[in-house]
Order: sequence, then structure tokens, then C-alpha cells
Amino acid sequence: MDFIKLLGPDISVKILTHLDDPCDLVRVSAVSNSWQRFVIENGLCKQLCLKKFPEISGVAHIIEVDNMIEPVSTMLGSSMNWECLKRNHNVYAFLASGLSPSMRKNCISKAISASSTDNYPEESVLNTLEPWDRTHYRASYWSSKGERDPSVPETLIYTLISRICLVTEIHVQPFQAYFEHGLPIYSAKAVRFKMGHPRYPVELEGFVADKITANHVLGDNQFVWTYTSPEFPMFQENCLQQFKLPEPVLCIGGVLLVEMLGRVQQEEIDDLFYICISHVRVVGRPLSPAFDVKIHHPSGKCTLKYYPHTDSSMSSSSSSSKRDSRTALRLRLRPLTSSLMQRGV
Repeated sequence: MDFIKLLGPDISVKILTHLDDPCDLVRVSAVSNSWQRFVIENGLCKQLCLKKFPEISGVAHIIEVDNMIEPVSTMLGSSMNWECLKRNHNVYAFLASGLSPSMRKNCISKAISASSTDNYPEESVLNTLEPWDRTHYRASYWSSKGERDPSVPETLIYTLISRICLVTEIHVQPFQAYFEHGLPIYSAKAVRFKMGHPRYPVELEGFVADKITANHVLGDNQFVWTYTSPEFPMFQENCLQQFKLPEPVLCIGGVLLVEMLGRVQQEEIDDLFYICISHVRVVGRPLSPAFDVKIHHPSGKCTLKYYPHTDSSMSSSSSSSKRDSRTALRLRLRPLTSSLMQRGV
């Protein structure tokens, strides 16, 4: 009995949208030609992506590079529409499967800007990229300027290793001044995170990590923040504090802002409040090179580019210990690829 024909399209869509694994949707589309057409025409893989990761709602176009479907523009009428639907189904199926937080790595690429810096370059934001609080026999940390008002916030801005990353946790370590009396720890009261993209992409072109200066301060109005986390309390402890996001976040645009709210430690010399950070780490996984994005408009409208053949670039002689996230994603999606090919998608 075909329950899709029996129940009708509306009830069938409601049932199938309760599936939360893209592999299940691919299995549904492999049952029969009519089920395959139903899944594709109703964009169920896209709905699953949007449900799990609303950040991708800004995607305006789907481009599948170097595949059998291109160029879609040469087709006419319903044939062109069907090929577009199949192409979108392919891309969203791979994207939904690729958005698994199981693979973890540090996703920070560059330190871009700090809202203030006390002593440049000795206390530059670049120091927060290193996991140690001292290098070459000297302290390694970023320090804000001193403030009499402990409520004055500070921000650090980073770019990620890909313009499209799945972020699950952010780790921040306050700095303990081991050279000061009492070994004070210059933490913040709380921390909050924002992710997004530059309002105009050229704004980041001049910000090169090894040429950053004390004047490289980017304002909030130069970015479009598509995600803002809740506030997390920060403890006055000398350790890498882990802040797990309520849900994995798809960062489209590759920019992270760390916002430190409130100050807790005064310096004895000047009685001013400071915030000092020794290390920042972003835990997640990049979706490149299989996926990339191009921002078209300050509103966040963008093109999602899909490169289906990049995962085959690893040679067969590579050892399993050296396989990177691209190979792991390819192996994980092999059953998915086979199902798609068997159905002629």
C-alpha cells in the first residue's frame, strides 16, 4: 500500500518532515520512482536543512559545479524545472549530511581586531592564537585598555578557516598575571559570541594577521551578525573555559566576535579594570572545500557553491591517520552517493 497516495500530499509531507536524518530521506526517495519524485518536488532535504540550521535561509542560489546537470539554462519548461529540483535535492542532501558536528577541530584562522589594546604589539590580539600563556620566555596574552568603569565591554574579532563552518563550542582562557603580586586573573564577568560576515567583503582584505596594528579596530556596523549566542558566565580561573552553544551553529561568512561583558580585576598600579585573554579556540568543522559561499548583498543573501568532486582528491596510498575532514565526509556519505546514483539523480 502506498501511503503517500492514500494520505495525500499534505499529510505525507507532514509525516516525512519529522525525519531528522538526511540518509533516511534518501532511503525514502529510493523506494520507488513516485516516492523519489515526491521527495524532490517537495524539497524535503532543503526543509530538513532549514529546520536544523536556519542560518542557511539566506542562500539565494544553488550551484553544482562540473556535474552532469550543467548547464541547466539550456533546458526548457518543466524539464529545466525538474533538473533544478534534482540538483537542489542533491546539494541539500550532501549539505545536511555534512553538517554533522562529530568531527572537531580548531576553526580559527586569523585574529582581525580588538576593541582596544593596552600595549601594542606586546599585548596584541594575535597572542590569543597561541595555546600557551608564555612564549620565548615572555608572557603571551591580549590586554584591553584600563577602565574606571567595570561595565565597559571589550570585543575580539576573528576570521575562521572557511567561509562556511559548523561551530559547536568556543573556548576562552583568561590570563593570570604570574608576574604581579597576588597572581591576579583578568577575566570578564560574562562572554557572548556573534557570528556572521563583513557587510562589504573588501573590508577584511587589508587585515593580514602578521601586519595587524593597534589601529585595526572594526566596528559592529561593519558586520552583519546572523547569530548571537546567550550570555555565558566566565569564571575567574586560569583555565581554558568551554562554552558549548545550545545548538550547533552554521557560520556563513566566517567571522566570529567574542564579546566580554564586565570586568572583575583591578590592577594595583593604576586601580583600573582590565580584561586579559591568553587563548581563544573555536571548536567545529569547516565545510570547505566541498562547499563555499559568496556573499552578494549586505542583507546576507549569498550563493552556496557545491564542488562534488573535491572529496576524491586524496590518493589511495594516504594512511587513515592522515585523512582530513574531506575524506571522512566522503566515506560517511558513500552510501548516500550510491543511493542517489541508483535512482538516476
